[in-house]
Amino acid sequence: MADGAAPNCHLRLEWVYGYRGHQCRNNLYYTASKEIVYFVAGVGVVYNTREHKQKFFLGHSDDIISLALHPERTLVATGQVGKEPHICVWDTYNLQTISILKDVHTHGVACLAFDHDGQRLVSIGLDSKNTICVWDWKKGRVLATAAGHIDRVTGFLHFSTTNAMPKSLQCNGHLLNYEKDMKSACNNSMKIFPMMNHVGFLKIFDVSWDLHQPNKIISCGVKHIKFWSLCGNALTAKRGVFGKTGELQTILCLACARDEITYSGALNGDIYVWKGINLVRTVHSAHGSGIFSMNACEEGFATGGRDGCVRLWDLNFQPITLIDLRETDQGYRGLSVRSVCWQGDHILVGTQDSEIFEIVVHERNKPFLIMQGHCEGELWALAVHPTKPLAVTGSDDRSVRIWSLIDHALIARCNMEEAIRCVAVSSDGIHLALGMKDGSFTVLRIRDMTEVVHIKDRKEAIHELKYSPDGSYLAVGSNDSSIDIYGVLQRYKKVGECFGSLSFITHMDWSTDSKYLQTNDGSGKRLFYNMPSGKEITNKEEVKDVQWATWTCVLGPEVNGIWPKYLDVNGINSVDANFKDQVLVTADDYGLVKLFRYPCFKRGAKFKKYIGHSAHVTNVRWSYDYQWVLSIGGADHSVFQWQLIPERKSKEFLHIVLQESFVDSNSDQSDSDQSDVPELDSEIEQELQINYHRQIYKEDLPQLKEKCKEKRQAATSKKREKPPDSSVRLHFVHGYRGYDCRNNLFYTQTGEIVYHVAAVGIVYNRQQNIQRFYLGHDDDIVCLAIHPLKDYISTGQVSRDSAIHIWDAELLKPLSILKGHHQFGVCAVDFSADGKRLASVGLDENHTIVLWDWKKGEKLSSVRGSAEKIFVVKLNPYIPDKLVTAGIKHIKFWQRAGGGLTGRKGYFGNLRKIETIMCVVYGWTDEMVFSGTSTGDVYIWKDMFIIKRIKAHDGPVFSMHALEKGFVTGGKDGVVVLWDDSFERCLKTYSIKRSALAPGSKGLLLEDNPSIRAITLGHGHILVGTKNGEILEIEKSGPITLLVQGHMEGEVWGLDVHPHLPICATVSDDKTLRIWDLSPSHCMLAVRKLKKSGRCCCFSPDGKSLAVGLNDGSFLIVNSDTLEDLVSFHHRKEHISDIKFSPGSGKYLAVASHDNFVDIYNIMSSKRVGICKGASSYITHLDWDKRGKLLQVNTGAKEQLFFEAPRGKPQIINNAEVDKVDWTSWTCVLGTSCEGIWPMVSEVTDVSASCLTSNKKVLVTGDDFGFVKLFRYPVKGKYGKFKRYVAHSTHVTNVRWTHDDGLLVTVGGPDTTVMIWTHELDGYKQAIQYDSEESDFDSDEDGGYDSDVTRENEINYTIRALTTSLRPMSGIKPHLQQKEPSQEERQGIVRCYLHSMISSALYVPTQTLQYVLQQEVPYLIFTLAITSPFLGEAASAYYHPSKQAVKDLTLALAFGYRGNDCRNNVHYLNDGTDIIYHTASIGIVHNIATGFQSFYLEHTDDILCLTVNQHPKFQKIIATGQVGTAPLIHIWDATTKQTHSVLRCYHSKGVCCVSFSATGKLLLSVGLDPQYTITVWRWQEGTKVASKSGHTKRIFVAEFRPDSDTQFVSVGMKHVRFWTFAGKALQSKKGNLGSIEDARMQTMLAVAFGANNLTFTGTISGDVYVWREHLLVRIVAKAHNGPVFTMYTTLRDGLIVTGGKERPSKEGGAVKLWDQELKRCRAFRLETGQAMDTVRSVCRCKGKILVGTRNAEIIEVGEKNAACNILINNHMDGPIWGLSTHPIKDIFLSAAEDGTVRLWDITEKKMLNKVNLGHPARTVAYSPEGDMVAIGMKNGEFIILVVTSLTIWGKKRDRRSAIQDIKFSPSSQYLAVGTCENAIDFYDLTLGPALNRISYCRDIASFVLQIDFSADSNYIQVSTGSYKRLVYEVPLGKQVTEQSQIERITWATWTSILGDEVIGIWSRNLDKADVNCACVSHSGLNVVTGDDFGLVKLFDFPCTEKFAKHKKYLSHSAQIANIKFTSGDRYVVSSGGQDCSLFVWKCL
Repeated sequence: MADGAAPNCHLRLEWVYGYRGHQCRNNLYYTASKEIVYFVAGVGVVYNTREHKQKFFLGHSDDIISLALHPERTLVATGQVGKEPHICVWDTYNLQTISILKDVHTHGVACLAFDHDGQRLVSIGLDSKNTICVWDWKKGRVLATAAGHIDRVTGFLHFSTTNAMPKSLQCNGHLLNYEKDMKSACNNSMKIFPMMNHVGFLKIFDVSWDLHQPNKIISCGVKHIKFWSLCGNALTAKRGVFGKTGELQTILCLACARDEITYSGALNGDIYVWKGINLVRTVHSAHGSGIFSMNACEEGFATGGRDGCVRLWDLNFQPITLIDLRETDQGYRGLSVRSVCWQGDHILVGTQDSEIFEIVVHERNKPFLIMQGHCEGELWALAVHPTKPLAVTGSDDRSVRIWSLIDHALIARCNMEEAIRCVAVSSDGIHLALGMKDGSFTVLRIRDMTEVVHIKDRKEAIHELKYSPDGSYLAVGSNDSSIDIYGVLQRYKKVGECFGSLSFITHMDWSTDSKYLQTNDGSGKRLFYNMPSGKEITNKEEVKDVQWATWTCVLGPEVNGIWPKYLDVNGINSVDANFKDQVLVTADDYGLVKLFRYPCFKRGAKFKKYIGHSAHVTNVRWSYDYQWVLSIGGADHSVFQWQLIPERKSKEFLHIVLQESFVDSNSDQSDSDQSDVPELDSEIEQELQINYHRQIYKEDLPQLKEKCKEKRQAATSKKREKPPDSSVRLHFVHGYRGYDCRNNLFYTQTGEIVYHVAAVGIVYNRQQNIQRFYLGHDDDIVCLAIHPLKDYISTGQVSRDSAIHIWDAELLKPLSILKGHHQFGVCAVDFSADGKRLASVGLDENHTIVLWDWKKGEKLSSVRGSAEKIFVVKLNPYIPDKLVTAGIKHIKFWQRAGGGLTGRKGYFGNLRKIETIMCVVYGWTDEMVFSGTSTGDVYIWKDMFIIKRIKAHDGPVFSMHALEKGFVTGGKDGVVVLWDDSFERCLKTYSIKRSALAPGSKGLLLEDNPSIRAITLGHGHILVGTKNGEILEIEKSGPITLLVQGHMEGEVWGLDVHPHLPICATVSDDKTLRIWDLSPSHCMLAVRKLKKSGRCCCFSPDGKSLAVGLNDGSFLIVNSDTLEDLVSFHHRKEHISDIKFSPGSGKYLAVASHDNFVDIYNIMSSKRVGICKGASSYITHLDWDKRGKLLQVNTGAKEQLFFEAPRGKPQIINNAEVDKVDWTSWTCVLGTSCEGIWPMVSEVTDVSASCLTSNKKVLVTGDDFGFVKLFRYPVKGKYGKFKRYVAHSTHVTNVRWTHDDGLLVTVGGPDTTVMIWTHELDGYKQAIQYDSEESDFDSDEDGGYDSDVTRENEINYTIRALTTSLRPMSGIKPHLQQKEPSQEERQGIVRCYLHSMISSALYVPTQTLQYVLQQEVPYLIFTLAITSPFLGEAASAYYHPSKQAVKDLTLALAFGYRGNDCRNNVHYLNDGTDIIYHTASIGIVHNIATGFQSFYLEHTDDILCLTVNQHPKFQKIIATGQVGTAPLIHIWDATTKQTHSVLRCYHSKGVCCVSFSATGKLLLSVGLDPQYTITVWRWQEGTKVASKSGHTKRIFVAEFRPDSDTQFVSVGMKHVRFWTFAGKALQSKKGNLGSIEDARMQTMLAVAFGANNLTFTGTISGDVYVWREHLLVRIVAKAHNGPVFTMYTTLRDGLIVTGGKERPSKEGGAVKLWDQELKRCRAFRLETGQAMDTVRSVCRCKGKILVGTRNAEIIEVGEKNAACNILINNHMDGPIWGLSTHPIKDIFLSAAEDGTVRLWDITEKKMLNKVNLGHPARTVAYSPEGDMVAIGMKNGEFIILVVTSLTIWGKKRDRRSAIQDIKFSPSSQYLAVGTCENAIDFYDLTLGPALNRISYCRDIASFVLQIDFSADSNYIQVSTGSYKRLVYEVPLGKQVTEQSQIERITWATWTSILGDEVIGIWSRNLDKADVNCACVSHSGLNVVTGDDFGLVKLFDFPCTEKFAKHKKYLSHSAQIANIKFTSGDRYVVSSGGQDCSLFVWKCL
C-alpha cells in the first residue's frame, strides 16, 4: 500500500510512570476492589498493587486536575483543564465512561465531590468567579450554579491548558510556578497577575458535601470558608464566622462530621472546628505548616501537610498517631504530602514530588513506595538501553532515573547538580551521558551511577547528544548552534566540532558505519557532517546511499509525511523510526503520539494517533527490541510505555480495545490525496454545495422591527385600515423535498402518507386525495422522522436557532419544540425504538449530535459529530443509549455518557476504502448495522468492523429500510431492491419507469429511473420518494402509482392561472413547463421540458395560448393544451422577468426583461412593434389597463413607470389619475394604492409579487421572508394592516388569484412548491389555527388611560442592594469623618465623664436622676461608661439594677399589604380560615379569627407577586417572586414556612407575576426586564423548562389555564397573547379582534377562564373581552366603570369574580360575582368610606370573597349579606415618616404621606383609629404623659390633638416646608419643631393653644433630621442633613459648642443617628446609602437603627467603636423611615419607606 496510508499495527498503553502530586490534592483513593485510583497527565490510572497492573481511562483531552470517588467506591469523577473543560464519571472496573458533564465551566475543573448517596456531584471551576456547580451527573444535567468566590484575593493558584508553555506565569522575568509556595502565595499578599489565555485562577481549594445534611455543601479557599444551601436551582452561601476563636486565614481542605460539625485544615497548620457557620474550636499546630489534605473514613480522619507528616484522628478529632514520612527510610527533606486516604489498616499518601506511599498502620514506620515519577520542572531527556529493556529519563528536577520496562519499576536514581535536558546510552550499555541545561554534560557508569567525566564547553543548554554506533564517539549538540564530537576512548576528549547550523541543535542521527552525522536545527535545516572531523557535507549525493543507525530527525524526505500537507507548523518535537516494522512514531506539542508508515515521503500521510499526555510530548523512543514505545510529557512529568501490536495481531487487539477506552486512530486531520479515496458522486457533490445559511432569518424580524421605532411611531400617528375580512386557508401543495433529503417519507398509523416540502409538514390521504398540514415551522424543513407508533412526527428546519418540532399526525398540533442546541439547521432526526428519545444532527460546522428527551424538551447529551457532513443518524433499537451516524467518508458508533457521547469510527479494514455512507439501518441484533455507500455497496458491520460487502446498486444507495425479515434499498439507479434478512439474496427488484405507471396516477413521470431518495414499506405497498420531487407507491405485484409531484431543484418563478378554467401553469429553473389541475383531482396535467430555465409565463385571454419567458432572454408561445411551440422570439440577452397578453383579444404581448426594456409584440403579425425605454434598472412587474392602451411597469430601482401601447411611448401620470385607471390586473408592487404592502424592514426584504382580486377588494402579496399577506385594497398609507400566512420557507416569488377569486395559487422560489389556498370570503367565521397576526406592530389605537395603570407601568422598582439615600443628604458621613482632638487631648490630659447618659421618665424621675448625677460616683464607674459599651452596660445597671439589655428581636406583627402596584396577591388558605398575602419582603399567613400572624422571611428583597398552588397534591404551596438584579422565586409551605425550592431567575429587575399550572408541577413567571421574559419552571426540580421574550411592553398578568399544563395567557399594555408550551418552546398568538364591532386592542389588566376554551380579559376601560382560543367572540361592555384590575376563576363552580376601580353607588360596586359565561353578575360595595374603590386582588371561597385594595386594605365580603369585614388596614402611600410609641401602653402612632395618622394596638393586633389630615404627614409625637399628640405635616403646618377626644387642641404654620421632627420636652412645657428650612422652632405650651413661637435655633447648616431633649428640658440635640450633630439651649436657641458642657448633658431620649456615642452604627457599605433612624432603649443599653438597605439592626449602647458588632433583621424593603422602642422595651416598631409597612418586633 502507498506510504501515505496509515500503518496496520497499533500501540497500546501498557504503563504510566508518575503521579500528579504538584498543583493537585485529594486525588488518590482506594476503590472497592482495593485498587488504587489516581491520575497523571490526561490519564486516569487504576493500579492493582497485588498484580502490579495498571488500567487506563483515556476520556480526557487535557490535564486532569481533580478527582472524586463515588461513595460506593467503584466510580470516579475526574475534571480537566481546557477552554471547554469537561468532567468524566467513569467506572474503575471496566473503564467505561458513564457520564460526561460539560458546557458550564471554563478554564478548568478544580474540585469535585459526590454527595452522600452518590446521586449528585459538585464541581468548582477555574473561571474568575470559581463557579460552583451541582450536577445530576447520571443525567448530565445542571441542578444549580453560583459564583463560588469573587472577593478580591491576595493570593491565587492558576492552571494553564494544553500548549500553554510551561504551566507557570511570568513576572519580572521569573517563572512563578503555581502553588510552589502556598504560604508565600496566600499569606504574603502576592500580587494578582493579569489573566492569560485559558489560565484559571483558583481561590477555592476544596469542596465537600455535608454527608449528614443532604442539601448542604461546604467550600473553602483563600481566607474564607463558605456554607452553601441548595434549594431548587439556587445555591446560597453563608460565610464562616471566624470570630475571635481563630485568625482569618486561608483554608486548604475540609471534612464533615455529624451534628453540623466541619473540620478544616488551615494554611498555618491549625485545624479549625466549625459548628454550623461559627468557628468553635481550634486545634493548634496540628501540622507544622499548611494542611493540604483531609480524609474522612469510618475510623476517623487522616490529615496530611506540607511538613511531610500524616496524622490520624478519631471521630471526635482527638489525635491517634503521627507518621512523619521525612523520618522514614524512603523519606527526604522537603517531602510534602498532597493527598491522603485512610482505608482500614492501610493509608495511601501522595506527595508533591509525584510519589505514592502505602502505609500499613501497624507498621507505620515502614511505608512502601509504590509509585514514583519525576517532580516539577519539564521532562525532556529520554533514551533506551541498547541491549536491555531499560529506559533512562532526565528532568529539570535534576534527577536521572532508570526504569525497567519489564518490571515497570524505577531501578536507579541519581540526583545531579543541574537540570537535565537530554540523555544517551553508549552502544555497549556501559556509559550514560547527560546533557545539562547549563551547557555542560556528565558521563556516568550505569552499573553504579558514578561519575566518569564532567565537561562544560558550552554556555547554553545541551539539547541533544548521541553515541556513535561503534561506541567511539559522543556527539553533543547545544543551543548555541554547535555540535562537539568527543572521543570516548580518549576519556571524552574533544576531537571535532560542527559549525554549520545557524540555530540551536534539535536532533541528530549517526550513520551505521559511524562516519556520518545528520542534524536538524531550530531554523528547520537538515545538515550532514563527516565524522569525527565535523566537516560539513554540502554535496547531497555523498550521503544519498548512507544507511542511518537511527532516525530521530524530524526533517528529511523519509519523514515528509509527518508534516501536514498545507499547514506550516513546527509542533513535532521528536521522531523515532522502527526499521524492523517500517513504522515511525512522533511526539508533538498537542499531547499526541502518532504512528506513521516508514518511510512516508508525501506530506500529509495518514496516521494513527494516541492520547494520554496532556501538553507537549517532548520525546519518544522505541525500545531496543522494538516491543515498546516510550514517550515523555514535558509539563506532565510522566513517562508512558506503549506496547506495539503488530499487524498480524491488530484485529485481535482491536476487538480487545473495544472493551477499553480506545481512542479512534484514523485521524480526521489526515489530508492525503491518495487514490484509494473515492471521488464523490455528482448528486452528493451537488448536495454538499447547498448553502442553508440565510442573510436574514425570520427570528431576526423582532430585532429589525425594534430598530424601526421611529418609522412605527410615524405610521401609528395615522389611522390605518383594518385587514380584509376574508382569509385564505392552505388547501393543497404540489411538491416533495427529495433533492437534498433522504428517508423523509412514511406511512402513518392510519395509512396516510407524511412528508414535507418548504416549511410544511404534509399528511396526505391518498384515497381521498386530500392533504392536511402542519404549519408550525417558519423555514425549510430538511429532515423528518416518524415515531415507532406511527402517530407522531419529528421535523427539523433551517434557522439560526434551529427548531425540531414533534407533532401529532392526526391533530396537527405541536407536542414538543426542541431548540437551543443546533445552529443553521437540523439535517437528520430519528426516534428511539421506545419513542421516548430523539436524536438530531445539526448543520453547524461541527454537525453537533444531540440526544433529547423530547417530551420534556430536555437535552440529554450532545457531542461534536464530525467536521464533514452527516447524512443520517440512527438510534439503536435494542439499546437506546447507542446510536450511529454516517456521512462523508465516515461512519461513527456512539454511546451515551451522561451529558455527552463517546464515539468510535467504523474500522474499514486493511483493504477497505473509506466510503461515504448515505444511509444506515440496524439489523437483527444490537451489534449489526447495515449501511449504504456512495459507490452502490452495502456494508455489513458488527460493532465497528466491516464483516461483509455487497454490491447493491449502480450508483449511491440513498435509502434503506429494514423489514422484519429482510431489507429494501433504493439508489440513484432508480431501482428498488428487496433483500433477505442477511443481504445474501436479492428477492425482487422494481424499476421506476413511465411504462409501469398505473392508470390512477396523479400526474406524469418526468423521466425513467429517477434517483430514489426515500423508501419505506407499509400497508402492503412500497413508498418511494425521488430526487425529482415525486412520491410513488409500488404494489408488490409491480404497478406503480404516482401520488404527488412537484418541481425539481431550482427556483420556481413563473406562474399564471387560466382565464376560465381551474388550471394554472408554472415554469421553473428545472427547465420544465407544467400545467396543474386546480380542481379536486390536484394533479399535473402536462409537462414539457425546456432547453432553458423559465422565469415567467402567461395565458392568453382566451386561454388557448401560453407565453413562457426564459432565462436566456428568449420567450415561447405554446399551445396551452399540447404545450407545442406556436412561435418563439429571442431579442434580449438577460432573462425575461414578466410577460403579459393585452386584454380582449390578446393582440399584443408585453415582454419585460432584465436588460431594462419592455418589448411589445403583435401576436397576429409575430412582430415586435414597440419598445418601452427609460427604466434605470431591470423590469420586475408589468400590468395592462383594460383598454389595452397603457402599461404600468415596476423596476428594480423601485420606479413606477407608464408607457403607451403599442409603441412604448413613456407617459407621465400623477397618482390621483393612476388610481382612476381601470387595470386589467394588478400584479405591481409600487404605487400609492399599494404603498402599505411594504413592511418596515423593507431595506432587507422585498415584496416579490402581488395580485388583486377581480372585485378589487383584497390584495395578496408574497415577499422574501416567505410570507403570504392579505391586505384590504387600496392599501394607502404606510404599513397597512394585514393577515399573514406562513407555509413557504423563503421568498414567495409569485401569487395569483384564480379567475373566480375562489383560489389563490402561490409559488416558492427555492422551496420549489406550488401551493393552492382556498379563499374564505367575507363573513367566514371559522377559527383557523394559522390565521395571521394582524400587523407588524402593536395596535395604533388608544389603549386607554388610567392614572393607576400608568403609574404601575412606569414604576421603577428599587433593588435593595442598589438603593440610595432616602433623604438628600450632603457632607462627609460620620464613619469617614476625621475627629479633631480636643484641647485636653492635645495636651495629654485624660478626663472622664459619664458619657451622655440616657434618662427614662418611666423608670427614673428627673429629680432622682439629677440627684444621682450630683452624687460622687466612683471613678471606676465613669471609666467603664466611657471605655466599653459592654462594661458600660454594667455601669448603667449601677443606676438601674433591674434593667436588662435586649439580646434579640423577632418579628411579631406586620401591618401592611402591597396593593398599590401588585395584584392577585391575596388568597384564602385552609378553607377560608387563614389568608395569605405579602408586604415588603415577607409573606404573611394571617388567621382571620385570632389575628395571629406567621411569616415567611427568606426573601432578600421586595416581594412583587404571590400565588397559591390549587392542586390538591400541593395544597398550601406558595410561590413568591421578588425584586432584584438576579431575582429569586421562592416556593414554600404556608404551614411550616419550609422552603421547597428557590429558583434563581434569568429575569432582571424583578418577577412581576407567577402562576402554577393545572397539575401544580409547573410554574410560570414573568420578568420585569425590557423583554418581559416569560419562563416556565419545573419548580420541584428547580429547572427552567422554557423561556421566551413575552412582549416589548409591560405584562401585568400571566396565568395558566386552570385545566392545562401547556396553555396560558398573558395580558398587558395594549396586548393579549395566547401561549402554548411544547417541549422546551413557547409559542404565542396575538389576540385576534376579528370583525367584532367597536373592538379595539386595549390595555389588558386581568385574566380569567371559562369552559370550552373561553378566556376573559379585563380592560382598562372597564370592558371584559371574551375570547375563544385567540379569537375575540364577544365584549362585555362596562363590566366595571373603571379598569378591571383583577379577575378570579372559582375552580369548584366556575363562577368568576372581578374587581375594578369604581365609585361606590347603590347599583354597582368595585367587586362583582359573575356566572360562568360572564353574562349575569351581582355587585358588592366595599364600604371603605373612600371616594373611589380600587380593587387589586380578589379570591373566593365558601360563600366569601376576599378583596385586596389599592389602599392596602384586605376586606372579606359575604356573598349572602354583602357584609364587609376589614381584616387588614394600613397606610396606602409611604414613606411612613412619623412614628411614636405611647409612654406607658403598647400602642403607637404612625403618620405617612397618605395624609393619615393611625393609632395601632399591638396587643389587639389591629388599627384602633385613623385621622385624615388632608395633607401628607411627616412626623408625630406623644407628650410625656401620653395625653396629647403633636403631628407635623409636609406643608409646614403642625397640629396638636387631645388623645381622648381626638380633637384639635391647637395648630400652627410658621414654615412653608416639611416638618421633619417634632418633640415635647420631658417637662411638657415646650414643643420643638424641626423643619426642612434648617430651623427648629420652640413653642411654650403653657401659654395655651395659640402656639406662638417663642424662639428658634439659628445657624443650622442643613435640614433637621432628629431632635432629642435633655432630661432637664434645658437642651436639645439636633441631627442635620449635613451629618452634623448640634446642641442648643432651650428655649433660647443658643448653640452650645463647649464639648465638656455637652458631655455633661443627660438626654431624655436618643433618636439621633449622629454623635460619638453612635458612631458604630455606620457600616462600611454605606457609600450611597444612610442610616435613617435610630432609637436608644429606655434602659439605655441598646440602640436600634433602620437604614436605606431595609435592615433593622440591634447594637449595644453606647457603640463608640466604628463598625460595631450587631444583629441585623431583614424584612422591610429598601429604606426604613423610622424606628422606636415601646414602653418597657417590650417591642420595637419600625416603619417602612417604600413598603408602607409597620413591623412590630418582640424584644428578647
